[in-house]
Amino acid sequence: MEKSKRLLSLDVLRGLTVAGMILVNTPGSWSYVYEPLKHASWMGLTPTDLVFPFFMFMMGISTYISLRKYAFRLTGEAARKILRRAAVLFILGFLLNLYGGAMFGEGNVLEHVRVLGVLQRFAICYAAAALIGLTMKHRHIPYLIAVLLLGYWLILLLGNGFAYDHGNILAIVDRAVLGPNHLLDDHGIDPEGVLSQIPSVAHVLVGFCCGRWLLEAKEVRDKMLRLFLVGTTLALAGYLLSYGCPIGKKAWTPTFVLVTCGMASALLALLIELIDVRGRTRWSRPFETFGVNPLFLYVFSEALAITLDVVPVPFGATGGSLHGFVYAGCLQPLLGNYGGSLAYAVLFVALCWAVGEALRRKGIYIKI
Repeated sequence: MEKSKRLLSLDVLRGLTVAGMILVNTPGSWSYVYEPLKHASWMGLTPTDLVFPFFMFMMGISTYISLRKYAFRLTGEAARKILRRAAVLFILGFLLNLYGGAMFGEGNVLEHVRVLGVLQRFAICYAAAALIGLTMKHRHIPYLIAVLLLGYWLILLLGNGFAYDHGNILAIVDRAVLGPNHLLDDHGIDPEGVLSQIPSVAHVLVGFCCGRWLLEAKEVRDKMLRLFLVGTTLALAGYLLSYGCPIGKKAWTPTFVLVTCGMASALLALLIELIDVRGRTRWSRPFETFGVNPLFLYVFSEALAITLDVVPVPFGATGGSLHGFVYAGCLQPLLGNYGGSLAYAVLFVALCWAVGEALRRKGIYIKI
C-alpha cells in the first residue's frame, strides 16, 4: 500500500500475533502454564490456538498487497521471488529444528530431526497462495477455498481423522511420507503435518480474499465494515458447522479455518476503527515494533530460547542453564510457580521487543 494510505492496524495485528506466539512458546516452565496459555489437547479452542492462524490470515492479506506490483500476472521474476522466499522460510525452519536437536543432544540429529514446523508451514502456504493468486482469476478463489475445505473434511471423515491416535489418516500419511523419526509425535499426529497443509493453504487464501476486499474499498470506514461483515459470517458459519466437524488446531479442521479467520477479520476491523479511524495509537506502539519485522523476530526468539536453555550458569547456580537460573533462581521464589513462569515469558517478549525496537529506530527492516 502507498505510505500515505497504509493501514497501521495491519502492522499492529501482525505484531500482536508475533508477540503472542513468542509469549506462549517461552514459559518459565512447561509444567506451570495458565490454562488460557495452553493449546487445546485435541479438539477445542483456547486463546493460544488463535495466535498461529491469525498470523496465517495476515500472511494472506500481505500476500495480496505484495503481488499487486506484478498486476497479478505470473512472470519469471515473480515466480523466482516467491519460490526463493518460500525456500528461505522452509530452510530456516528446518535449521531451527536441527539446532534444537543438536543443542539438546538427541544423538544422531539428522536421523531424528523434525522436517516440518511453523516456518515450514508458512513457506508452503505462502508459495501456494501466491502462485494461485497470480494464475487464477480472483473471483474464482472463494470456490477453490470451498473445494479445499470440503475435500479435507471428507478426508477426515473417511479416514478416522477426528480420532486422537495413531490410526488417524493424518498420522498414517505423516509416517508414510516423512517417517516416524521426523515428526513432532503427538499421539502420532504432527500438528503441522502433510495433509493439514491443505486447509492451511485455504486459510491463507481466505486472508488473500480479505486483502482484496480491503483494498477495493475506498473509505477506511468501508474497509472496517467489510471485514467485520466477513468476519462475523465466517465465525458464525464455523461454529454452526462444528456440530458435524469439530474445531481443532492440531488437525487444522475446516471449522477451525472458518472460526479463526472470522475472528481475525473481525479483530482487524476493530483495530481499523480504533487506530486508523479514531487515531488511538498510543497503546499499540509496542506491537508496531513486532509488526514491521515479524518473521525475523519470531526466528530470533526461537533461536534465543533454545540457546538460553543450554547456556550453563557458572559456579553451580540454581537452575543449571541461564533459562533455569532466571526462572527457578529468581522469578519462581518471588512469584510462585505459575506467576514466575508467566513472568519469564513476559520478560522474554520484552527482550525480543527491545531488539526489534533497536532495529526499527535505525530503520532496519529484515525481510524473510
